[in-house]
Amino acid sequence: MPTHLILLVIQRFALGVLLLLASSVLIFAGTQILPGDVAQAVLGQAATPEAIANLREEMGLNEPAVSRYLSWLLGALQGDFGTALTNGADIGSAIAKRLSNTLFLAFWAALVSVPLAILLGLIAVRFRNRWPDRLISAVSLATISVPEFVIGYLFMFFVAVKLRWVPSVSMLNDSMSLGQKLQSIALPVIVLTFVVLAHMMRMTRATILNVMEAPYIETAELKGLSRFAVISRHALPNAVAPIVNVVMLNLAYLVVGVVVVEVIFVYPGMGQYLVDHVAKRDIPVVQAAGLIFASVYILLNMTADIIGIVANPRLRHPK
Repeated sequence: MPTHLILLVIQRFALGVLLLLASSVLIFAGTQILPGDVAQAVLGQAATPEAIANLREEMGLNEPAVSRYLSWLLGALQGDFGTALTNGADIGSAIAKRLSNTLFLAFWAALVSVPLAILLGLIAVRFRNRWPDRLISAVSLATISVPEFVIGYLFMFFVAVKLRWVPSVSMLNDSMSLGQKLQSIALPVIVLTFVVLAHMMRMTRATILNVMEAPYIETAELKGLSRFAVISRHALPNAVAPIVNVVMLNLAYLVVGVVVVEVIFVYPGMGQYLVDHVAKRDIPVVQAAGLIFASVYILLNMTADIIGIVANPRLRHPK
């Protein structure tokens, strides 16, 4: 790998670390400026001033904000997020279980949506300005325009309640087989697929069409290759880098943006975990979940950028 390419990758990695550090500052500051007193919220309105003062001392709320932030950040870097205020449970253990459930859901949604998006993009390019292209574009625009909670409730009503094909509530436990788990998450997977499919498909179509304007594509067509062969053998390989960027960005959304879908289907993932503890004003849990979401999003975006850098032939073979 050329030296300048290695330097670009290192610079992007360093930028990702700085973004994560900035995100941790914003997350911590955002939870600190919320109105009200955390100790008062935990103990309730009937708590005595002495009890509130003791709890504030126990939670370290009397220490300077900078000291509390550094202590929290050092603990998080070691995997220690503290304990939840509401039930005293270890936050790290709870997050590990919830995050694995969210990744399980995102994995199957990606397994369905990514190949389908690329296939539909290829079909749209192959039949450009004809009825398959117009139909795919119209459906994709419609799905982009409809919020995911609307799609979720529609599928829940017609598929789960009326037709009774799958359960309306997506619950998971360790005793379930893989088939039972897949049946349980069928509706969330379908909703997430609809949410990210349109964007990936349209970007795939636009990227391949841009490559199709290149002179070597015209040369391939003059050789007598079929339209689909020109697209699959010549256009698609040269459009991989921008397509990978789009795919990685949508994967980041699948992991981070599942909050609404998880709440709709009562799925035991990170989104549901975060919403439950926001309602209870459990600040340590909110901070930990926010940091995990930020880390995943920044990591996937950084990975997309690095893949784009490495896959760029002008950077690999500079003149």
